[in-house]
Amino acid sequence: MILCLDAGNTRAKWGLHDGVRWLRQQAVGYEDLPALAASVPRPVAHLLVCNVAGSSVQEKVEHLARQLAIPLTFFKSSAACCGVQNSYDQPARLGADRWAGLIAGRALLMAADADKTRSPEVASAIVVQAGTATTIDYLDAAGVFQGGLILPGMSLMQQALTKNTAGLKVDAASRADLALHVPPKNTQDAIMGGALHATLGAIERMRALQGAAQCIVSGGAAAYLLPHLASPVWHVDYLVLEGLLQVAKESGLLA
Repeated sequence: MILCLDAGNTRAKWGLHDGVRWLRQQAVGYEDLPALAASVPRPVAHLLVCNVAGSSVQEKVEHLARQLAIPLTFFKSSAACCGVQNSYDQPARLGADRWAGLIAGRALLMAADADKTRSPEVASAIVVQAGTATTIDYLDAAGVFQGGLILPGMSLMQQALTKNTAGLKVDAASRADLALHVPPKNTQDAIMGGALHATLGAIERMRALQGAAQCIVSGGAAAYLLPHLASPVWHVDYLVLEGLLQVAKESGLLA
């Protein structure tokens, strides 16, 4: 079995795979990471990690590997991996989470093409990871990452307004629904709607520039976006973990 860990800006997502299926997947706060070893069933052969949260989280992950007494590998961006080519000016500077998401996107497209029941006519993808930041990346039909966008996540957009203006405030806790109120008739809806429209607009603009493309959406804010995105669109809860799984298979960490 292999333990995959996606260490994002706000929280960690982990999954345990036995070579056939995911046995468990879960999101946890970093304060809970030290206790993760006790909840992971044994034996685990390897820990494969995508970390974009910095050195302090790296130390927590290294401690976790010591607790489990297993080898640890940090996934890094590269010029090519798992059938995906990286056209970034400096491939190693691409965020590892974006790279893992693109690898997962390619695997999903290839599986759909083999299946012939899930949009086989769509061979390219817009890969959206909507978390603390939102990334919108274009993967062409040949498996080449052609570039993408980074913008503040929806929460960060709202926080920028509420923290830097005197009269614009939003209480996100008071909004239990995901409905987009059109047209917005109060400041709270106007701020939330602005963040949503800005994100949706960036996604649809990328799709329009690239022609017909499958949209693959993941991340904590995915539920806000999905009702407003035109088909074809797939929702993948743990996209980075899916990418790490492909890397583990190709590298021999998981037979």
